[in-house]
Amino acid sequence: MSNSSSITQFLLLAFSDTRELQLLHFWLFLGIYLAALLGNGLIITTIAYDQHLHTPMYFFLLNLSFLDLGFISSTVPKSMANSLRDTCAISYTGCASQVFFSFFCGTAEYCLLTIMSYDRYIAICKPLHYGTLLGSRACVHMAAAAWATGFLTALLHTANTFSLPLCKGNALDQFFCEIPQILKLSCSDTYLRELGLIVFSVCLISACFILIVLSYVQIFRAVLRIPSEQGRHKAFSTCLPHLAVVSLFVSTAMFVYLKPRSISSPSLDLVVSVLYSLVPPALNPLIYSMRNEELKDALRKLMTGLFSEVVNCPSSSA
Repeated sequence: MSNSSSITQFLLLAFSDTRELQLLHFWLFLGIYLAALLGNGLIITTIAYDQHLHTPMYFFLLNLSFLDLGFISSTVPKSMANSLRDTCAISYTGCASQVFFSFFCGTAEYCLLTIMSYDRYIAICKPLHYGTLLGSRACVHMAAAAWATGFLTALLHTANTFSLPLCKGNALDQFFCEIPQILKLSCSDTYLRELGLIVFSVCLISACFILIVLSYVQIFRAVLRIPSEQGRHKAFSTCLPHLAVVSLFVSTAMFVYLKPRSISSPSLDLVVSVLYSLVPPALNPLIYSMRNEELKDALRKLMTGLFSEVVNCPSSSA
């Protein structure tokens, strides 16, 4: 029997004991990680570069890309390093850092998606008040509130989880440190403290979900009243990417935390966790760029400008 004071490291669940499959896992995760870095990096650079994209919608999208990068970077690099080095260990501090940053980025992203649904609601249902309700100061305050909510929630959960006495070993049935898996190692009745925080998180998530649903009910009612087909198409083109991102994020996360124990297994938990921790950060840039003509045009201008600089650089130096 061990306790939390004697635990110096945790053991993460390996995808396979076969060396070839470990290397396959490394290259697969590397490809997804690089895609997430490239996609979100291009969105961040494009929005910062193009003055026409300095609007509330793209300001929130900029924040979303930063959170996606933080979310995927908190877990994937360590998992790739473990597969490459044929190990499954993570230090106690590293595990606490993973819990904090993944919870921080995930919670802040969900709050930000709620704010983005409000932004679309104001833009479509109350366009004449858009500049008043979503001025630069209001946007900064709302984004800061999302980041602060994520930070405080993650801090409370992390501090509470790692203050529990752990006496059931140090092996986690997950490829990264996750609060439910750590709680399984606890042998104390103080889990009730964590239960209180979980209830708070569920209330926060439910409130955000209700606000998102209400926003889109009003949005769809307003869009269906638009007389021109072109106007409806333009309104839908700005809403559908956000709705797709929300659906992807919420559905995968809800399945992880709310699925019945009867269908729970280490292999299923592993696959679903891969879906919600890797897929949204990698697909979000693609979802937003596919149907957003403004973003695609700005990206083309950015790439054209960079290409011209590269071509003209040797000639100017000569």
